[in-house]
Amino acid sequence: MTSKKFIIDGPTIHYQEIADILIQDTIQHGLGEIADTGALCVSTGKFTGRSPENKYFVKDDITAQTIDWGGFNHTIEPAVFIALREKVKNHLSQQKDIWIRDMFACADPNFQLPLRVYTELPWAALFVKNMFIEPSEEQLNSFSAEWSIFHAPSFLADPIKDKTNAPNFAIISFTHKEIIIGGTGYTGEIKKGIFSVLNFLLPHNHQVLSMHCSANVGEDGDTALFFGLSGTGKTTLSADPHRKLIGDDEHGWSDHAVFNFEGGCYAKSIKLNKENEPDIFGAIKKGALLENTIFFPGTNSVNYDDASITENTRVSYPLNHIHNIAVPSVAAPPKNIFFLTCDAYGVLPPISKLNSAQAMYQFISGYTAKIAGTEEGIKTPKATFSACFGAPFLPLHPNVYAELLGNKMEAQNCTIWLINTGWTGGPYGVGNRMSLKDTRLMIHAALDGSLHNEIFENFEVFNFQVPTNINGVDKKILQPKNTWKDLADYKKALNNLAQLFIQNFKHFEAGVSSQIKEAAPVLN
Repeated sequence: MTSKKFIIDGPTIHYQEIADILIQDTIQHGLGEIADTGALCVSTGKFTGRSPENKYFVKDDITAQTIDWGGFNHTIEPAVFIALREKVKNHLSQQKDIWIRDMFACADPNFQLPLRVYTELPWAALFVKNMFIEPSEEQLNSFSAEWSIFHAPSFLADPIKDKTNAPNFAIISFTHKEIIIGGTGYTGEIKKGIFSVLNFLLPHNHQVLSMHCSANVGEDGDTALFFGLSGTGKTTLSADPHRKLIGDDEHGWSDHAVFNFEGGCYAKSIKLNKENEPDIFGAIKKGALLENTIFFPGTNSVNYDDASITENTRVSYPLNHIHNIAVPSVAAPPKNIFFLTCDAYGVLPPISKLNSAQAMYQFISGYTAKIAGTEEGIKTPKATFSACFGAPFLPLHPNVYAELLGNKMEAQNCTIWLINTGWTGGPYGVGNRMSLKDTRLMIHAALDGSLHNEIFENFEVFNFQVPTNINGVDKKILQPKNTWKDLADYKKALNNLAQLFIQNFKHFEAGVSSQIKEAAPVLN
C-alpha cells in the first residue's frame, strides 16, 4: 500500500506495481495467458482498434477558438463531460480492485508531462508501464500528476442520457486536464489520448512540433525521422541494428532536439517474423503485452499470421527490450526525413527526393493506400489521405503543424525523401510488394550520404527527383514505368493517383502558400 491520496477510493488499490505482479494479477483474474516467449497475451474485447468517431474534446474557453472542429475533432459540452466523468469515477470506485500508475510523457525534461492512470484492468496498467516513462523513486516521492486518465472498459455510456454517439467513448478536457475512457478495452485509446493532448499543448504553448513518426540516430549523431500511417513501415524501418532507436511512433521537435513522447513501442504483430523484423520479434518476451493474438492449436506458441480476431494484432514493450536504443530518448534535430507510403497502386517510385514545397505538400496530404483484406468492404486498393500522417490525433488545424515543420526543415536544412513501401510492377494483386531488403538499402544510402552522389532524373507528373542507381538495388525498379508490362496502364494509374491527390488537397488550399500549391502533381 501507499500513503498517497487518490481521487478513487473504496477498492483495493494496486499502486505502481512491477511488471511481474501485474502479469500475476492478470493471470489470477483469468484475463490473460502466457506465451512460450514469456509475453502476456490478452484480448481487448469487442474493440480491437481505435474508435475515432467516438472520441471527443470538451468545447470550452480553452478549446472553442483553437481546436479545428469537425472531421475527427468531435465536440462535447462541459456539463455532459462532468456528468459522465462522475459516472466513470463512481464505476471505478465500486470495483473490487483498481490499478493506478504514475508515469511521464515526453523524454525531454523541459516538456515532461506527469500523468496518473486509473484502470480496472491489471494488463492495462502493464500497457501504461510499457508505453510511458517510468519515474525514479525520488521523482515518485514528490510526484504531482498534471493530467489524469480514468480507464473503465466495462462501463458503458447510455447514448441517449449521456449524449454520446455510442456506449464507448474517449473524452478529453483541457480545463479539467482529464481523459475519461469507457466501453472499450483497446489500449491504443490511452496512448492516443495522451498523444492528442500533446498535439494540442506542445505546438500551441511551446512552438514544439508534435509528430506521428518514428526516429533513430546514427553513430555520428545524425537523427532520422520516419513519418507514415499504420502499415507503412515506421516501426520496422526505424528498428535498425546500425542505428539507435529513439522511438517508434510519437515525437516532439523543439528548437534544440527531437525527443520521444513515450517509453515503449506499440508495434503491429500481424505476420511478424524473426527474419524480417528481428528487433521487434526479440522484444516479445517477459514484460511484453500481446493483444488479440492466437496460439497454434494445443500450444502457447503465437501464430503471428492468424488474423481471425483482427488484422490489428499488437504488442507493447518497453524500449529497453530493444538492444540498440538511445538513452535518454533525446537526440539532435534531424538531418534526414522519410515520408513512408504504401502505394498499393504501384506507381510511386521506391525512393524520391523532394524539394521543400513538395515536402510540405506531401506532409499535408499524408498519403497511403489500404488494400483488400485489411478493412471490411475493401476489394481493390483504396487511397487514404491523413493530414500530417496523423489526422485522427490532431486537434489543431493541419496548417499549424505544416508551418512548424516547414520552419524547422528550413532551419535544419533537412533532406526529405518519399519512400514507397507498397507495390511495384502493377497494383496490388498484379505487381509485387517492395522488398524490405531493397527499402533498407535505399534508406541506408540516403543516411550515409552516398545517395547524394548519384545522378537523379525527374519522375513525371509528381516531378520528384529519382536516383538512377543505388548499390545493391536493381536499377529497373527505381523508375516505376520500367516495371509495368503495359505502359498505357501505368500512365493511366499514375494520372488517376495524381487526380486523387489534387482532389484531396482542395480541403487545404485556402490556408497554404502558392509555392506549396504549385507542388501539386501536374497531369499529363
